[in-house]
Amino acid sequence: MSGVTSAPWRDTLELDRADVRYLKLRDSAERFAALQLGVCPFRWDPAKSAFVAHPHNFFIFPHNKLLNDCSSHEFLCQTTSIDFLAKYQFDFNTCFREGIYYLSRTQEEKALQKLYALHNNETSAYPNTSEEEEDVPLKSAADILFTERMKIKFNEWHKSIVSNQRVDDHRSGNFKFTDQFQTVFFKMRPAIMLNGFTSHQLKLIQQILKKHFKDLVYVCTFLEDGISEKRVVYTDTNSDKILLIKDVRGDILKSREAIVKSAVGIRHVIDLLASERKLIVGHSCFLDIAQIYSKFVGPLPSSMEDFALSINKIFPHIADTRHLMSVNEAVQYRMRHKSKSLSSAFSLLCPTLHAPNENSSTLPPVKIEVEADETVLSCFTSGAKHEAGYDAFMTGCVFVQLCACLGIKFEHLSPLENLATNINLKKHINLLAPCFNSGTVLDLSTGMERPDPGYKFRYPAAVYDNAVLIWGFQSKVRPKDIKDCICKVFGRDSVTLVFPIDSTAVLVQFSKQESVNSFLDLKATLEGADTAISVLHPLSTILEGGKTRAAKYDTYRDICRSSVSMFSFADQAEAVCSNSNSGFKFKESSAADGSRECESALDGTVPASVKQSGGTKSDSKNQGDNDISYQDILDALQDGKTLFGKRMRNT
Repeated sequence: MSGVTSAPWRDTLELDRADVRYLKLRDSAERFAALQLGVCPFRWDPAKSAFVAHPHNFFIFPHNKLLNDCSSHEFLCQTTSIDFLAKYQFDFNTCFREGIYYLSRTQEEKALQKLYALHNNETSAYPNTSEEEEDVPLKSAADILFTERMKIKFNEWHKSIVSNQRVDDHRSGNFKFTDQFQTVFFKMRPAIMLNGFTSHQLKLIQQILKKHFKDLVYVCTFLEDGISEKRVVYTDTNSDKILLIKDVRGDILKSREAIVKSAVGIRHVIDLLASERKLIVGHSCFLDIAQIYSKFVGPLPSSMEDFALSINKIFPHIADTRHLMSVNEAVQYRMRHKSKSLSSAFSLLCPTLHAPNENSSTLPPVKIEVEADETVLSCFTSGAKHEAGYDAFMTGCVFVQLCACLGIKFEHLSPLENLATNINLKKHINLLAPCFNSGTVLDLSTGMERPDPGYKFRYPAAVYDNAVLIWGFQSKVRPKDIKDCICKVFGRDSVTLVFPIDSTAVLVQFSKQESVNSFLDLKATLEGADTAISVLHPLSTILEGGKTRAAKYDTYRDICRSSVSMFSFADQAEAVCSNSNSGFKFKESSAADGSRECESALDGTVPASVKQSGGTKSDSKNQGDNDISYQDILDALQDGKTLFGKRMRNT
């Protein structure tokens, strides 16, 4: 692929909700190009008691092969990905110059619909058969002379045909036609090939035929490479003329259909794999599957569930070797200190294939042979890491050994048996981890996620209703500083986690859900009050600079869904929110109301929303136990007390 993430904040995070995680993966699959496709079929050979692998490596590139289609493909390149490919000698010249083109199913369907609409809307295949077409005005003497000369030449040729002269006569050049006239036959009818005329001259010729030669038809056909051929064809009768036009229109439609079909390109491989209903194997392959869907099927569905169910219809049996490794205790133990990457798994489970020249005491339980031409064999002998075809080969080898670890005996399997239905394997089929840090497994057959029991979380469990998204603060503010200043207001244990999205944004998870609205209301109140309190308040650490924004978790989802692409999250959020009518804009506009409410806070009261969520006892006998007075606020700022923390302890 030409890249993985378009911005640092689009990396999948452990605290991402399932819908946010999918939006990030969808963004990656749609923005970046697939430059290589690796496919490696494995076939069990009973005579050799071994698997025979047939690796294939395809360079692919979205060239535009449709005629008269000005659309072009755009994609991003991530510098780290390009550097990585260059490090492993990726042949960019071959990819860009000779990469196999492709159309997705949706693109093919739209191209055919456009073609059929154009075909059906044509009143006639050729302009000279339309009586309503306006005449080309003869503006110059050259046009008048050309028209008269063509009229004479067509008349001479027409007379020779009508008078039943021998075909050899009107092909022999008796009429002294120039090289622009080549006499031929078209669909068993006498015809003249028109060569070297300008588009304006061809229009004049069509006008001459329409006015003076009712039995001569102007015909334009196209070759496979898109080059057009123009002819004037003689027809015996009006019915013969209609039949000729119908035949030519049918031929043009077929040729255009063939162009669209040929533009499908490498997608034929994907269609073949889908039609065979075979078991598809990948390693951490969720993003690979999303890329395949985006490039060869159509736009990715809006939700993870819809995507899973759509993929399951195309590929009903998918196995992920990384998931298989996580459910195999023996493999887990052997890889406890190793990376879970494909190359690490290959070196551990397939030592003789990984280093064929080294003597290994641990032989792989299943023998694997490579069947390919000399070029591919030399490439595989040298170990062409990170080439798609070689990665596909390694994935298949790892899968075979993992099947052996699960107790599958390939020599006992029937040649017609579907491996995906094997009792030892089928419970692990169609289970994919959306990403390496999701802590979940997606069941493609149901579209539902479930916890991955083998995953160890680094952070406390996320409670999304308790989370607040904050962005736009000064870059020097650290997550620890943000937590400290919030805890000074809401209490020491009020914040369970401050998780950085990037240097410009964080997710703050409160211990209680009601603290979310309290924080948002208090922030709006402080920003609307131009007083010493707003400057001295503990939250001023976050609010300094006046560009800090905050919203609930769903705003984070909406920002990730947007097609806008900014490098920093703060810039992305501002671009999205300023161009939408979302709830965030409403909160920003309601900040003005908060400023008016702040005036009442200075008189000894606080907004109703804050009253409901927090308060502290007042020395004033006229106030309730849960009200906060103006003096309390000043005392808290001076003594470092926590206003909301006191209320939480009291309640």
